Amino acid sequence: MIEFTFAQILEGLLLAARWTVLLSLVSFVAGGALGLVLLVMRVSSSRALRAIVRIYIEVFQGTPLLLQLFIVFFGLPLVGVDVSPWVAATLGLTFFTSAYLAEIWRGCVEAVPKGQWEASSSLAMNYFEQLRHVILPQAARIAVGPTVGFGVQAIKDTALVSIIGFAELTKAGTIISNATFRPFLVYGLVALIYFVLCYPLTRYARSLQRKWHAAR
Repeated sequence: MIEFTFAQILEGLLLAARWTVLLSLVSFVAGGALGLVLLVMRVSSSRALRAIVRIYIEVFQGTPLLLQLFIVFFGLPLVGVDVSPWVAATLGLTFFTSAYLAEIWRGCVEAVPKGQWEASSSLAMNYFEQLRHVILPQAARIAVGPTVGFGVQAIKDTALVSIIGFAELTKAGTIISNATFRPFLVYGLVALIYFVLCYPLTRYARSLQRKWHAAR
């Protein structure tokens, strides 16, 4: 057993938490960008586009994230594409995030009264102008709560990438716990760090909802 002080254990976990935060930000931003594209396709008048996006969403919502990470990390090398744990984790979380955000935002868009579509159409706006200037600004107010809520979930989902060897917070906790034989202390600190990362986001979402009256 290797002797570590409390400060050394905490320092090791905080260093690993940087990768958790970075992975969360990259996958959420990339997933949000892809989710926005999927949203535009999902609410378009084209049946083919709607069908493609619906299948995409059902596949990624209907299968475990852990399985998706396995397919990316172990499947791509089978077709000649070698990926590092970082790339595999980013791709897997991006696809997973985009599917959920696209569906969350679709519900918010559909919550906007249909009269808004008709009114903007009467002003000779095309489809993209209607979305940009009329529909999405209203849907954004409704989407604040669920989007930030899913962002909190996305941070916790990064713990699954430890299974493919990416050294984020949970993986570092396992390594340190095996080295020190102090699992209660180590995993207690891991849980505390996740709480510190997620709780402010939850509070911020609630404050935005009160400010914008999204609940109404």
